[in-house]
Amino acid sequence: MRILGVDPGMTRCGLGVVDTAAGRRVHLVEVGVVRTAAELSPHLRLLAVAEEIERWLTTLRPDVVAVERVFAQANVRSVTGTSQVAGVAMLAAARAHLPLALHTPSEVKAAVTGNGRAEKAQVQEMVMRILGLAERPRPADAADALALAICHAWRGGGTGSAVRAQYGGADTLPRATGAGLTPAQRAWAEAERSARRAGAVAPNM
Repeated sequence: MRILGVDPGMTRCGLGVVDTAAGRRVHLVEVGVVRTAAELSPHLRLLAVAEEIERWLTTLRPDVVAVERVFAQANVRSVTGTSQVAGVAMLAAARAHLPLALHTPSEVKAAVTGNGRAEKAQVQEMVMRILGLAERPRPADAADALALAICHAWRGGGTGSAVRAQYGGADTLPRATGAGLTPAQRAWAEAERSARRAGAVAPNM
């Protein structure tokens, strides 16, 4: 399965593509950042992001798109732009007839580091190790996009359950045991299951 991870942002939108392999191994395909100038009108900035995402979809042909689920923040201006870019990515997936998955930041951090509150530097370090890279992906937006793709690869759902993952179906729960799982994967899977049982999973935005 080939996964495109999108870390939405108006100034920098991270894009990362990985391929999955046997044993839940993941391999880097491409990573980059879409940058837009602050002096441009918002609709032109969104257009630039949309065109680049569509180019990646056409060129790299992923099987599923994973986008960071946006939550409200104190900085209303920032979250508005982020939400708009997330919407652009979701629309691009729909136009390409691809399954869509939304993952929370804490879910992604837990998936790759075993800690839902990990710092960005920890995420970068683990993404580098997981993908066998010579150095940390930079900027952080690029690493976050790859972390999103890795998170979805390890979720255990595949393309068919990507949309169902939005609704918390039991079939989308990751397995917590078995060969090939890293300690971080097991910790995240167990935390995800505990959260589901406690009804603590965040609702759709």
